[in-house]
Amino acid sequence: MIPPLLITLLTPFQSLFRRPSWIKIQILLVGTILLTGRRTVTQALRVTGRSADERFALYHHVLSRAVWSPLRAAQKLLSMLLKFLDNGKQPLVFGIDETIERRWGAKIKARGIYRDAVRSSSSHFVKTSGLRWIALMWLTQIPWASCIWALPFLTTLAPSKRYYESEKRCHKKLTDWARQIVFQLRRWLPNRYLVVVADYSYAVLEFLAACQELSNPVTIITRLRLDAALYQPAPPYSGTGRPRKKEERLPTLANVLQDPNSQWQNITLDWYNGQQREMEVVSQPVVWYHTGKPPVSIRWVLIRDPLGKYEPIALLSTDTTLCPNQIANWYVHRWRMEVTFEEVRAHLGVETQRQWSDKAIARTTPMLFGLFSWITLAAHLLVQQNQVEVRQAAWYQKPLATFSDAIAWVRHQFWSTEAEVTFSQVNQTDQMVKISPAFLQRLIDTVCYAA
Repeated sequence: MIPPLLITLLTPFQSLFRRPSWIKIQILLVGTILLTGRRTVTQALRVTGRSADERFALYHHVLSRAVWSPLRAAQKLLSMLLKFLDNGKQPLVFGIDETIERRWGAKIKARGIYRDAVRSSSSHFVKTSGLRWIALMWLTQIPWASCIWALPFLTTLAPSKRYYESEKRCHKKLTDWARQIVFQLRRWLPNRYLVVVADYSYAVLEFLAACQELSNPVTIITRLRLDAALYQPAPPYSGTGRPRKKEERLPTLANVLQDPNSQWQNITLDWYNGQQREMEVVSQPVVWYHTGKPPVSIRWVLIRDPLGKYEPIALLSTDTTLCPNQIANWYVHRWRMEVTFEEVRAHLGVETQRQWSDKAIARTTPMLFGLFSWITLAAHLLVQQNQVEVRQAAWYQKPLATFSDAIAWVRHQFWSTEAEVTFSQVNQTDQMVKISPAFLQRLIDTVCYAA
């Protein structure tokens, strides 16, 4: 049985499914949340008490055959996140990044061989077999966690070049997928100021120009090469001849970094460890141009550590009116995406599902990523109603909640409701075992916090 509070978060998705599929989707959702370990359909049926259901194949068909749109589900999830967590006044900051789902199997067509960024280092290269996903996440402040969380809502499979060769189709690069994702985001939110932060893989002139040329541009913040060709902005068009794309060439950022005459300013940034750090920055609006590529107006920001602990980095923003402090702070927030990638593996079983059909694969992993945001939203409502508290112990004082607490709170709602219904239906003719409330709570607490 689903608790009434959580039903309010499921009802908006009901219109996306036919009635038979909707019943099965709820069962699979509850089973996935309650499970620890592998997230397979059979395990979800077991934990929800349906291991004797002879029509078990129909639950697999929800993922591999049923007619429903993951894209519409992503749009619905985003609208719910904004409804409960957005005040409507601040810019919406999103992060985009790719991750590898380690999978093996000859029947998985989109599987490729990629560099494993987690296991590789600057001196050690590790390859892995798997599926490459591009995830778009909303970077927002979670009040009860007192920090920025990355909430995924749109996840897309981006196969390798080898896959497209076997399918006899044109290869879509990462930036092609990213452009399509950003355009879709703009269609969903046509009137909001949108910022997308990304790593250096997305510092591509065609991608930046496409986002900048929208009728309502989307601001892109990413890393910039220290040897990028930068120019003075072109003067206003005089009306005669072909308009100029750029003016004279400027020194590279590597030269600016070494120039003793550079005007560095001291600023305070929200750094990666949750603390604030004093850094030095220098910034300038310029045009980034390469022959045969579209020119892009950017503001570059060069950041260096006066203590010399961190290597200097260069950032760019396609909105030249932003201040350097804001650009740097928004970029630092993208590290929370790596935390989300780790959490969905540790607590939601990404890489443990066993689907091999194309449609099931394209649906399952995005659903698990989206479930991270749905659980966060459910925990937010529970906090607002003062129904939860952070688990403490005599040897461990935990001041703020993490995702392990959030999923435990949601699990506790399900298990408590199930226990209440079960004990209320017991009569004198049933075989009944006495159990103390304290012992029952310890059992529920154990299964809720199991990874």
